[in-house]
Amino acid sequence: MFEALPAAARVVIVIVGLMIITIAVKGGLGRIKAQNHRIQTVITLIYSLIQYVTFIVGLTWVLSILGVDVNMIFASVGIVALIVGFSAESLIADVITGLFMIFENQFNVGDVVEVDGYRGSVEKIGIRTISVRDAGDNLKIVNNSNIKNMVNLSSDISRAICDIGVSYEEDLVKVEEQLPGILEEIYGRHKDIFLHTPAYIGVQELKKQGLLLRFMADVEERDIFSGRRILNRELYLELGKRNIKISHE
Repeated sequence: MFEALPAAARVVIVIVGLMIITIAVKGGLGRIKAQNHRIQTVITLIYSLIQYVTFIVGLTWVLSILGVDVNMIFASVGIVALIVGFSAESLIADVITGLFMIFENQFNVGDVVEVDGYRGSVEKIGIRTISVRDAGDNLKIVNNSNIKNMVNLSSDISRAICDIGVSYEEDLVKVEEQLPGILEEIYGRHKDIFLHTPAYIGVQELKKQGLLLRFMADVEERDIFSGRRILNRELYLELGKRNIKISHE
């Protein structure tokens, strides 16, 4: 019955059918609850692979319906010549590089990375490209073969640093005695951001108006900026509650 239909109708049916299959596969993969970033990476990779396979199968099928002898094309031109003719060397490089990155587990979906100075979270990993979204919600698409200098910032614990000035009028020893309790209170209110109780590192610098005290907190890389802002705010408020004078340079 399918062969009896006009060529135009068969082409439409093939295209619509492949689109429905692709959408169905995407929906099915979307229902899978990824337990970690690695599983999410595999899911996005499978979907990307299915998209390319569907396109190639669809193109070949449509050409056959239109009367083009696909086998003759491959036989006469040659697979290698066809690849070079379509300038697909970069495509092969993208695919091979992408596979190596995935199998070597260099990064996963959700990791915070820096690619050639561009910092963001990996949103999608495909056969040819990766998508990285920065804090400003800008999306950068990078070909796998063009990834030369990448730093996976999520591979290790990150540290939010806070420097706050205390007036020379304050007794440093008495101030330091209060810091453990202050830091414990801050941690108790923000356990969703800080991995451990923030630490007091010591006197970082002697400024004109006061002592510059340094604090540090372990955070996930995705929380490094919010962690720094929270630590700054909380320390300022807690020192103010205890009437400890803050110095401003």
